Amino acid sequence: MAGEARERRFRAYRKGHRGERLAALALMLKGYRILARRHRTKLGEIDLIARRGDLVLIVEVKARQTLTEAMEALSRTSERRIEAAADLWLARQPDYGRLSIRFDMVAVLPRRWPIHVENVFHGN
Repeated sequence: MAGEARERRFRAYRKGHRGERLAALALMLKGYRILARRHRTKLGEIDLIARRGDLVLIVEVKARQTLTEAMEALSRTSERRIEAAADLWLARQPDYGRLSIRFDMVAVLPRRWPIHVENVFHGN
């Protein structure tokens, strides 16, 4: 029983890494530079941080069967956690005063190119 649970977690972990790599590639092809992957803070983790000019994207990556499932997987609790982690990251940037920040999601669906959803939620 414990072995099965461990195997499921490992598969989910691998799926998450694969999804983040695909999401990063999709954003790079749109002209964004990936600044961080799986950025951890004491308040939470940000899947991807990307930048193009003065626009910084805080990106949550969701690997699901459908776009609807991916959108529904982003709870208000996770939004607050992501916002708090983004605030910490932003405070450490020397040019933070001129940066615009946007909260996006990339949905990684089976056998499809990742879908970039802009402004999936608005920060505080």
